[in-house]
Amino acid sequence: RDVAHRTWDSFTAMVDTDSGLPADVLNADGTTSVQTSTTNIGAYMWSAVAAQRLGFISKQELAARLSRTLTTLEHMERYGDTGQYYNWYDHRDGSKLTYWPPSPNDEFHPILSSVDNGWLAVGLRIVQRSVPALSQRAGALYHAMDFGFYYRPDVNRVLFHFRPDDPGASPCCYDTVVSESRIIDYIGIARGQLPQKEYYGRWRSFPDTCDWSWQETKPIGVTRTYFGVPVFEGAYPYNGTMITPSWGGSMFEALMPDLFVPEETWAPNSWGVNHPLTVDAQIHHGMVDAGYGVWGFSPSNTPEGGYGGYGVDAIGMDPGGSTSNEDHTTVDHGFAGCPGRDPQPDPPPTAYTNGVVTPHAAFLGLRFAPEATLADVTKLADDFPDMYGKWGFRDSVNVQTGTVSGSYLSLDQGMIMAALANQLGDDVLRKAFVSPSYERALRPVIGIEQFGASASP
Repeated sequence: RDVAHRTWDSFTAMVDTDSGLPADVLNADGTTSVQTSTTNIGAYMWSAVAAQRLGFISKQELAARLSRTLTTLEHMERYGDTGQYYNWYDHRDGSKLTYWPPSPNDEFHPILSSVDNGWLAVGLRIVQRSVPALSQRAGALYHAMDFGFYYRPDVNRVLFHFRPDDPGASPCCYDTVVSESRIIDYIGIARGQLPQKEYYGRWRSFPDTCDWSWQETKPIGVTRTYFGVPVFEGAYPYNGTMITPSWGGSMFEALMPDLFVPEETWAPNSWGVNHPLTVDAQIHHGMVDAGYGVWGFSPSNTPEGGYGGYGVDAIGMDPGGSTSNEDHTTVDHGFAGCPGRDPQPDPPPTAYTNGVVTPHAAFLGLRFAPEATLADVTKLADDFPDMYGKWGFRDSVNVQTGTVSGSYLSLDQGMIMAALANQLGDDVLRKAFVSPSYERALRPVIGIEQFGASASP
């Protein structure tokens, strides 16, 4: 409860009192970034609901806070009649950003991000179903959002994002299922905006043929058909198990949607197998492969400044390697049967220099490894000064140098808040997001699948 309370306090520090919008970044000195994103706004809304349910704020304060947020959202620029928000706004007034603060010369093209709008929709739906005084207003914004707008039927996938000033520059598409972006599938299918088969348009792994032998690991699996779509159920061998991989081997790709949708229950032969194996793999990598003594790898602030896409390379599909350390230590398990692709020895623990651990990744494992999670975050707080303070956990730490991030990221704080609220509050955010109609629409779609993942090779 102490961690949850301090994490909520970080939101009170990063939210503008007039606009009700959170900043993207809260610095240790109390200053904030100018920019915010739609994901950050969604994270603040579900965190506020969690804070009230855990007794940190009253129902009156909850309604007052989120009324300000909704007022700003109601006046923020959206794209046409899609109900879709742009990706970056000034958190002080909700104005759309066209340059990266603080430099007016650092211009960028505003986009509509499908996944970021998805996380905003999660926040709106939770407010709609949890705060009676704001239900109509939150519901109006939520129901105005059209996720079918991103669907490309020729490939049966959804766009990464859409660029209104140059639609031809809108890249296609989210193509892996072990990805935080599957929240779009859930919302779109539940609302009838995406076909059921869209869920099966994504890779479980890349194919196992020599044309794909640039992968660091050869997947093993069989092809099954769901809703008329053939799916190669490939999985990667790791530490005596088989794991359906994500792109970067990170925790938030695998487990963020599970904060709101009971995937392991609705899909026992896919997510019910893969989630605990993913958590175990993160623990094994941190404690054995790399010998860090702590674990939790996911995109986060780089302790020395900037942002990094950290993960466990052995369970990621990224051919360039999304690694657990700044020095980019990769593995290559070869590709049997293909010329020039013999396996290479795994790096020793001493090769994993400048490892980066982020607390939000550990908290995402709370449901599946509660004792290991609590031991991990306790060690992070004990071993690294400044890691844990009045606003909860800083975003990351270099476990070799002891350098601690000087920032808190609102998205990562929102994941910590959601994991703790579900643990302490009887799955409060899952129950707020999922209704019987959602279950009727989604469970038959995801529940029929059998991943190639297995606790044995």
